[in-house]
Amino acid sequence: MQTHRKSRNLRRYIPLYMMTIPGLVYLLINNYLPMLGLSIAFKDMNYALGVWGSDWVGFRNFEYLFRTSDAYVITRNTLLYNAAFIALGLSVAMAIAILLNEIRNRLAHRFYQSVIILPHMISIILVSYLVYALLSPETGFLNKTVLPMLGIEPISWYLEPAYWPYILTLVHIWKGAGYSCIIFLAAIIGIDREYYEAAKIDGASKWMQIRSITLPMIMPITIMLTLLAIGRIFYSDFGLFYQVPMNSGPLYETTNVIDTYVFRGLMQLGDVGMSAAAGFYQSVVGFVLVVASNAIVRKIDKDSALY
Repeated sequence: MQTHRKSRNLRRYIPLYMMTIPGLVYLLINNYLPMLGLSIAFKDMNYALGVWGSDWVGFRNFEYLFRTSDAYVITRNTLLYNAAFIALGLSVAMAIAILLNEIRNRLAHRFYQSVIILPHMISIILVSYLVYALLSPETGFLNKTVLPMLGIEPISWYLEPAYWPYILTLVHIWKGAGYSCIIFLAAIIGIDREYYEAAKIDGASKWMQIRSITLPMIMPITIMLTLLAIGRIFYSDFGLFYQVPMNSGPLYETTNVIDTYVFRGLMQLGDVGMSAAAGFYQSVVGFVLVVASNAIVRKIDKDSALY
Protein backbone atom coordinates (compact mmCIF):
# COMPACT_ATOMS: atom_id res chain seq x y z
CA MET A 1 0.00 0.00 0.00
CA GLN A 2 2.78 2.37 0.93
CA THR A 3 4.71 1.53 -2.25
CA HIS A 4 1.61 2.24 -4.34
CA ARG A 5 1.16 5.59 -2.58
CA LYS A 6 4.80 6.58 -3.26
CA SER A 7 4.44 5.60 -6.91
CA ARG A 8 1.27 7.68 -7.20
CA ASN A 9 2.95 10.70 -5.61
CA LEU A 10 5.92 10.31 -7.97
CA ARG A 11 3.64 10.37 -11.01
CA ARG A 12 1.85 13.35 -9.53
CA TYR A 13 5.03 15.42 -9.29
CA ILE A 14 6.53 14.38 -12.65
CA PRO A 15 5.56 17.75 -14.27
CA LEU A 16 7.35 19.60 -11.47
CA TYR A 17 10.44 17.43 -11.82
CA MET A 18 10.45 18.09 -15.57
CA MET A 19 10.38 21.84 -14.88
CA THR A 20 13.67 21.50 -13.01
CA ILE A 21 15.45 19.89 -15.98
CA PRO A 22 16.51 23.17 -17.71
CA GLY A 23 17.96 24.49 -14.45
CA LEU A 24 19.78 21.23 -13.73
CA VAL A 25 21.21 21.14 -17.25
CA TYR A 26 22.40 24.72 -16.86
CA LEU A 27 24.09 23.91 -13.54
CA LEU A 28 25.72 20.84 -15.04
CA ILE A 29 27.12 22.70 -18.05
CA ASN A 30 27.99 25.99 -16.35
CA ASN A 31 29.03 24.89 -12.86
CA TYR A 32 30.07 21.25 -12.80
CA LEU A 33 31.60 20.33 -16.16
CA PRO A 34 34.14 23.21 -15.96
CA MET A 35 35.44 21.64 -12.73
CA LEU A 36 37.25 19.09 -14.91
CA GLY A 37 39.51 21.97 -15.88
CA LEU A 38 40.91 22.07 -12.34
CA SER A 39 43.52 19.61 -13.53
CA ILE A 40 45.15 22.49 -15.44
CA ALA A 41 46.32 23.87 -12.08
CA PHE A 42 48.54 20.80 -11.68
CA LYS A 43 49.91 20.62 -15.22
CA ASP A 44 52.46 22.35 -17.42
CA MET A 45 49.92 23.39 -20.01
CA ASN A 46 50.96 22.65 -23.59
CA TYR A 47 48.36 23.61 -26.18
CA ALA A 48 49.82 21.17 -28.72
CA LEU A 49 49.27 18.25 -26.32
CA GLY A 50 45.99 19.47 -24.86
CA VAL A 51 44.82 19.35 -21.25
CA TRP A 52 45.09 15.61 -20.78
CA GLY A 53 48.35 15.25 -22.64
CA SER A 54 50.24 18.01 -20.82
CA ASP A 55 52.85 17.05 -18.22
CA TRP A 56 51.79 16.71 -14.60
CA VAL A 57 53.83 19.09 -12.39
CA GLY A 58 52.04 18.73 -9.05
CA PHE A 59 52.03 21.88 -6.94
CA ARG A 60 54.69 23.72 -8.93
CA ASN A 61 52.15 26.18 -10.33
CA PHE A 62 51.18 27.19 -6.80
CA GLU A 63 54.74 28.26 -6.03
CA TYR A 64 54.11 31.29 -8.24
CA LEU A 65 51.84 32.74 -5.54
CA PHE A 66 53.91 31.92 -2.49
CA ARG A 67 57.59 32.14 -3.46
CA THR A 68 57.46 35.59 -5.00
CA SER A 69 58.54 38.65 -3.04
CA ASP A 70 55.09 40.15 -3.64
CA ALA A 71 53.21 37.27 -1.96
CA TYR A 72 52.86 39.10 1.34
CA VAL A 73 51.71 42.36 -0.29
CA ILE A 74 49.04 40.84 -2.52
CA THR A 75 47.71 38.60 0.28
CA ARG A 76 47.65 41.48 2.77
CA ASN A 77 45.90 43.83 0.33
CA THR A 78 43.33 41.20 -0.69
CA LEU A 79 42.39 40.33 2.89
CA LEU A 80 42.38 43.85 4.35
CA TYR A 81 40.46 45.42 1.47
CA ASN A 82 37.80 42.72 1.52
CA ALA A 83 37.48 42.90 5.30
CA ALA A 84 36.91 46.65 5.04
CA PHE A 85 34.50 46.16 2.13
CA ILE A 86 32.44 43.65 4.10
CA ALA A 87 32.25 45.68 7.31
CA LEU A 88 31.74 49.15 5.81
CA GLY A 89 29.79 48.05 2.74
CA LEU A 90 27.13 46.15 4.65
CA SER A 91 26.88 48.87 7.31
CA VAL A 92 26.37 51.64 4.75
CA ALA A 93 23.89 49.56 2.74
CA MET A 94 21.93 48.79 5.89
CA ALA A 95 21.82 52.47 6.88
CA ILE A 96 20.61 53.48 3.41
CA ALA A 97 17.94 50.76 3.48
CA ILE A 98 16.63 52.00 6.83
CA LEU A 99 16.60 55.57 5.51
CA LEU A 100 14.74 54.54 2.35
CA ASN A 101 12.23 52.63 4.42
CA GLU A 102 11.48 55.79 6.39
CA ILE A 103 11.09 57.67 3.10
CA ARG A 104 8.77 54.93 1.87
CA ASN A 105 6.55 55.44 4.87
CA ARG A 106 6.17 59.13 4.08
CA LEU A 107 6.21 59.51 0.30
CA ALA A 108 4.03 58.41 -2.59
CA HIS A 109 4.80 54.98 -4.04
CA ARG A 110 5.76 56.21 -7.52
CA PHE A 111 8.28 58.72 -6.20
CA TYR A 112 9.60 56.06 -3.85
CA GLN A 113 10.31 53.75 -6.78
CA SER A 114 12.61 56.36 -8.30
CA VAL A 115 14.30 56.87 -4.92
CA ILE A 116 15.02 53.16 -4.49
CA ILE A 117 16.61 52.86 -7.95
CA LEU A 118 18.63 56.08 -7.64
CA PRO A 119 21.53 54.82 -5.47
CA HIS A 120 22.27 51.93 -7.81
CA MET A 121 22.14 54.15 -10.90
CA ILE A 122 24.42 56.73 -9.29
CA SER A 123 26.91 54.01 -8.29
CA ILE A 124 27.10 52.70 -11.87
CA ILE A 125 27.58 56.17 -13.30
CA LEU A 126 30.28 57.04 -10.75
CA VAL A 127 32.40 53.95 -11.31
CA SER A 128 32.03 54.03 -15.09
CA TYR A 129 32.59 57.69 -15.83
CA LEU A 130 33.47 59.90 -12.91
CA VAL A 131 36.47 58.41 -11.08
CA TYR A 132 39.02 59.61 -13.61
CA ALA A 133 37.11 62.87 -14.05
CA LEU A 134 37.57 63.50 -10.33
CA LEU A 135 41.19 62.40 -10.06
CA SER A 136 42.74 63.36 -13.38
CA PRO A 137 46.01 65.24 -12.65
CA GLU A 138 45.39 67.75 -15.46
CA THR A 139 41.62 68.21 -15.66
CA GLY A 140 40.27 66.48 -12.55
CA PHE A 141 37.59 68.21 -10.52
CA LEU A 142 39.54 67.79 -7.29
CA ASN A 143 42.78 69.30 -8.61
CA LYS A 144 41.12 72.10 -10.58
CA THR A 145 38.33 73.11 -8.23
CA VAL A 146 38.25 71.58 -4.76
CA LEU A 147 41.93 71.68 -3.74
CA PRO A 148 42.55 75.26 -4.94
CA MET A 149 39.54 76.41 -2.89
CA LEU A 150 41.14 74.81 0.16
CA GLY A 151 44.56 76.27 -0.60
CA ILE A 152 46.09 72.84 -1.27
CA GLU A 153 48.52 72.10 -4.09
CA PRO A 154 47.30 69.70 -6.82
CA ILE A 155 48.01 66.03 -6.10
CA SER A 156 49.25 63.45 -8.60
CA TRP A 157 46.65 60.90 -7.54
CA TYR A 158 47.92 58.16 -9.86
CA LEU A 159 51.44 58.44 -8.47
CA GLU A 160 50.64 58.57 -4.74
CA PRO A 161 49.79 55.12 -3.28
CA ALA A 162 48.98 56.48 0.20
CA TYR A 163 45.57 57.80 -0.90
CA TRP A 164 44.33 54.70 -2.67
CA PRO A 165 43.17 52.55 0.25
CA TYR A 166 40.64 55.30 1.00
CA ILE A 167 39.76 55.93 -2.65
CA LEU A 168 39.17 52.27 -3.45
CA THR A 169 37.14 51.71 -0.31
CA LEU A 170 34.96 54.75 -1.03
CA VAL A 171 34.42 53.74 -4.67
CA HIS A 172 33.55 50.16 -3.71
CA ILE A 173 31.03 51.25 -1.10
CA TRP A 174 29.43 53.73 -3.49
CA LYS A 175 29.33 51.13 -6.26
CA GLY A 176 27.81 48.37 -4.17
CA ALA A 177 25.60 50.25 -1.73
CA GLY A 178 22.72 50.66 -4.18
CA TYR A 179 22.41 46.94 -4.88
CA SER A 180 22.98 45.77 -1.30
CA CYS A 181 20.56 48.25 0.21
CA ILE A 182 17.75 46.84 -1.96
CA ILE A 183 18.30 43.43 -0.36
CA PHE A 184 18.18 44.92 3.12
CA LEU A 185 15.17 47.03 2.18
CA ALA A 186 13.24 43.95 1.03
CA ALA A 187 13.95 42.35 4.41
CA ILE A 188 12.84 45.48 6.29
CA ILE A 189 9.62 45.77 4.29
CA GLY A 190 8.82 42.16 5.24
CA ILE A 191 8.83 42.96 8.96
CA ASP A 192 5.32 42.88 10.46
CA ARG A 193 4.19 46.46 11.08
CA GLU A 194 2.47 45.38 14.30
CA TYR A 195 5.87 45.30 16.01
CA TYR A 196 6.36 48.99 15.30
CA GLU A 197 2.81 49.85 16.30
CA ALA A 198 3.27 48.10 19.64
CA ALA A 199 6.59 49.89 20.14
CA LYS A 200 4.94 53.26 19.46
CA ILE A 201 2.26 52.52 22.02
CA ASP A 202 4.99 51.77 24.56
CA GLY A 203 6.59 55.13 23.79
CA ALA A 204 9.62 53.85 21.86
CA SER A 205 11.45 56.48 19.83
CA LYS A 206 12.39 55.92 16.19
CA TRP A 207 15.97 55.03 17.15
CA MET A 208 14.74 52.56 19.76
CA GLN A 209 12.50 50.94 17.13
CA ILE A 210 15.44 50.57 14.75
CA ARG A 211 17.72 49.18 17.47
CA SER A 212 15.20 46.83 19.06
CA ILE A 213 13.10 45.73 16.06
CA THR A 214 14.66 46.49 12.67
CA LEU A 215 18.24 45.43 13.33
CA PRO A 216 17.40 42.13 15.11
CA MET A 217 14.83 41.23 12.45
CA ILE A 218 17.23 41.71 9.54
CA MET A 219 20.09 39.95 11.33
CA PRO A 220 19.58 36.65 9.40
CA ILE A 221 19.97 38.37 6.01
CA THR A 222 22.97 40.30 7.38
CA ILE A 223 24.64 37.08 8.47
CA MET A 224 23.88 35.41 5.15
CA LEU A 225 25.40 38.28 3.14
CA THR A 226 28.42 38.32 5.45
CA LEU A 227 29.03 34.60 5.06
CA LEU A 228 28.72 34.83 1.28
CA ALA A 229 31.15 37.76 1.25
CA ILE A 230 33.60 35.84 3.46
CA GLY A 231 33.53 33.03 0.92
CA ARG A 232 34.96 35.44 -1.65
CA ILE A 233 37.39 37.20 0.66
CA PHE A 234 40.34 35.91 -1.40
CA TYR A 235 38.77 37.27 -4.57
CA SER A 236 38.79 40.90 -5.62
CA ASP A 237 36.79 43.19 -7.87
CA PHE A 238 39.16 43.09 -10.84
CA GLY A 239 37.75 46.23 -12.45
CA LEU A 240 38.07 48.17 -9.22
CA PHE A 241 41.71 47.26 -8.59
CA TYR A 242 42.90 47.26 -12.20
CA GLN A 243 40.89 49.81 -14.14
CA VAL A 244 40.13 52.45 -11.52
CA PRO A 245 43.85 52.97 -10.62
CA MET A 246 44.55 52.88 -14.40
CA ASN A 247 47.03 50.02 -13.88
CA SER A 248 49.53 52.57 -12.58
CA GLY A 249 52.82 50.97 -11.54
CA PRO A 250 53.59 53.35 -8.64
CA LEU A 251 50.31 52.29 -7.00
CA TYR A 252 51.00 48.55 -6.93
CA GLU A 253 51.96 48.66 -3.25
CA THR A 254 48.39 49.50 -2.26
CA THR A 255 46.35 48.36 -5.28
CA ASN A 256 47.92 45.02 -6.19
CA VAL A 257 45.78 42.03 -5.15
CA ILE A 258 45.80 38.35 -6.06
CA ASP A 259 43.55 38.77 -9.12
CA THR A 260 45.49 41.64 -10.67
CA TYR A 261 48.83 40.01 -9.87
CA VAL A 262 47.83 36.77 -11.56
CA PHE A 263 46.43 38.65 -14.55
CA ARG A 264 49.66 40.59 -15.04
CA GLY A 265 51.64 37.37 -14.68
CA LEU A 266 49.40 35.67 -17.23
CA MET A 267 49.84 38.55 -19.69
CA GLN A 268 53.64 38.51 -19.28
CA LEU A 269 54.30 34.77 -19.09
CA GLY A 270 51.21 33.30 -20.76
CA ASP A 271 51.16 30.46 -18.21
CA VAL A 272 47.56 29.27 -17.92
CA GLY A 273 48.53 26.71 -15.27
CA MET A 274 49.56 29.41 -12.79
CA SER A 275 46.32 31.28 -13.37
CA ALA A 276 44.30 28.09 -12.82
CA ALA A 277 46.28 27.37 -9.67
CA ALA A 278 45.44 30.80 -8.28
CA GLY A 279 41.72 30.31 -9.00
CA PHE A 280 41.78 26.86 -7.42
CA TYR A 281 43.57 28.21 -4.33
CA GLN A 282 41.06 31.04 -3.96
CA SER A 283 38.10 28.66 -4.28
CA VAL A 284 39.41 26.19 -1.70
CA VAL A 285 40.20 28.92 0.82
CA GLY A 286 36.80 30.53 0.24
CA PHE A 287 35.03 27.19 0.76
CA VAL A 288 36.92 26.55 4.01
CA LEU A 289 36.15 30.06 5.29
CA VAL A 290 32.43 29.72 4.54
CA VAL A 291 32.21 26.33 6.28
CA ALA A 292 34.17 27.57 9.29
CA SER A 293 32.21 30.84 9.57
CA ASN A 294 28.90 29.03 9.23
CA ALA A 295 29.95 26.55 11.94
CA ILE A 296 30.71 29.46 14.29
CA VAL A 297 27.37 31.13 13.53
CA ARG A 298 25.59 27.81 13.98
CA LYS A 299 27.05 27.43 17.48
CA ILE A 300 25.99 30.95 18.44
CA ASP A 301 22.58 31.01 16.77
CA LYS A 302 21.47 27.90 14.90
CA ASP A 303 18.57 29.66 13.14
CA SER A 304 20.87 32.26 11.59
CA ALA A 305 23.24 29.75 9.93
CA LEU A 306 23.11 29.05 6.21
CA TYR A 307 22.74 25.30 6.84
